[in-house]
Amino acid sequence: MSREIAAKRYALALFHIAKDNKAIDQLEHELLVVKEVFSSNKELLTVLNHPKVSINSKKTILKDAFASLSQNVLNTLLLLVDRHRINTVSDIADNFVKYANEERGTEDAVVYSVKPLKESELSALSSAFAKKIGKSTLRLQNVIDKDLIGGINIRIGNRIYDGSVSGKLERLERQLVANRS
Repeated sequence: MSREIAAKRYALALFHIAKDNKAIDQLEHELLVVKEVFSSNKELLTVLNHPKVSINSKKTILKDAFASLSQNVLNTLLLLVDRHRINTVSDIADNFVKYANEERGTEDAVVYSVKPLKESELSALSSAFAKKIGKSTLRLQNVIDKDLIGGINIRIGNRIYDGSVSGKLERLERQLVANRS
């Protein structure tokens, strides 16, 4: 079974457990923390994937490192060690977030701007773009991009909405060149 398929199955199983226990937000947060720990600490993943480290040692490391996690997430991590799939943690977290967003009718998006946006501006963007993509809300993350001259860019999944000044100038230039021909 491919890594991607396995990650989706584990995420879906964990999502159903979270939904039954009404703990979707909690498990989503915990999985994102685990993902961050694994991505910022490559040595941990190296040790957990090393064939000479015993499975019991790997489980002890996980139990000590993630003692504050819920039993469901911790058990999933231990199961991943047993099945030699600990490298799928990041994919599991990403898939879990997708399932949680579908359940809530929301989507994650990134807003690139020259300066930090106010909460009211983010809220207005969320409601406007949520309607465009057929969702009830957007969870926006504001990223400062000093390369923008002005305006904003919004990335929702694999779609980018370019409302920047440079993007508008490029579109105007293409239009003028097309009209000249």
